[in-house]
Amino acid sequence: MLISFLLGQFGPWQAVLVIAVVLLLFGGRKIPELMKGLGRGVREFKEGVKGEDENKDSGEKKIKE
Repeated sequence: MLISFLLGQFGPWQAVLVIAVVLLLFGGRKIPELMKGLGRGVREFKEGVKGEDENKDSGEKKIKE
């Protein structure tokens, strides 16, 4: 219950604090590399999900034929 109350109070100052902590931990040079890796991961995940859907659809077509 306390956690939901604290998360409900997330505002601009908290966002600034989170960004400052991330900059202190990783440094300004490392953040673009982290974002590129995150973007690649999301892209690969989407392609993987899309590929499974295509395989599923092609399997259904084979059964119908």
